[in-house]
Amino acid sequence: MSQQKVVLLLGSNLGDQKKNIELALQKISDAGNHISQISEFLMSDPVEFVSSNIFCNIAAIIFTHLSPIQLLDSIKDIEIEMGRINDSKVSGSYTDRVIDIDIIKYNELNFKSERLEIPHKKHLFERDFSRILLKDFI
Repeated sequence: MSQQKVVLLLGSNLGDQKKNIELALQKISDAGNHISQISEFLMSDPVEFVSSNIFCNIAAIIFTHLSPIQLLDSIKDIEIEMGRINDSKVSGSYTDRVIDIDIIKYNELNFKSERLEIPHKKHLFERDFSRILLKDFI
């Protein structure tokens, strides 16, 4: 399979947020993906839930040989390995998290399943912090 261009958003609001994001990027790279570009770090308030913990977020462009579902599985493994317990898709609500990695775009693919929607419409159209981070990536 050839290299696929993917846009990711990463966020953390527990512990050392920047270090959590940097570690997640390293793990994404170690899994065989090429990170070609990352945005500036952006601090933002939690969205769709209440917490006193501020989020640190970045956008990244990676190139991968993985299919969308393989990439999702790899990302979920990284989240679990880093200590993420509750996934919002499973729990039905948002909570504080060590790391959150979302697939925003995968080439120009339009895809929807129970586990994954590409493009990620909430981040592209509804969330201010996402639009700021993605303005140079989309």
